Amino acid sequence: MNSKADAKNTQAKRTSEVVNNFEPARLAAPFFLRCGALLIDYIIFVLGPVAMLILGRYFGTDGTKLITGSLNDTGWLIAVLAGGANFILLPLFSGQSLGKLITGLRIVRTDGRQASAVRIALRQTVGYTATVLTLGLGFLLAAFNGSGRTLHDLLFGTVVVFADRKYK
Repeated sequence: MNSKADAKNTQAKRTSEVVNNFEPARLAAPFFLRCGALLIDYIIFVLGPVAMLILGRYFGTDGTKLITGSLNDTGWLIAVLAGGANFILLPLFSGQSLGKLITGLRIVRTDGRQASAVRIALRQTVGYTATVLTLGLGFLLAAFNGSGRTLHDLLFGTVVVFADRKYK
């Protein structure tokens, strides 16, 4: 009886620590789920400026005063700080932005191990810049290639997978 419990515990430990035969193409996050995560990240980014513009309208500011006013500047400052934290700091520590966290996705290396902080920092800065410079075509790669990887994933050896499993 005790050996059955030990076997169950051993099996549970093994499956939560490592994924055997890691295949990025099989475990990669679907394109539209990644789009959903990106949309959530974008909404978080624009919340500050939109909230400040609405607040400015509520207080009666209109026209060019609204756009050039201090509330608008505050909104963009909030957006830059929240965006930096969401796009760079959170992935550095957890491998996930808020959008990826909500949709259950995580950034890992192509061999399934946790991506290093340097790799994620480069992916999130240089990689996203390259993707933006291609006018989004770098992101669309995930829809058309078999591995589900975007330009920034290809450049820095990462893949976005479902986060409910642990990868080594």
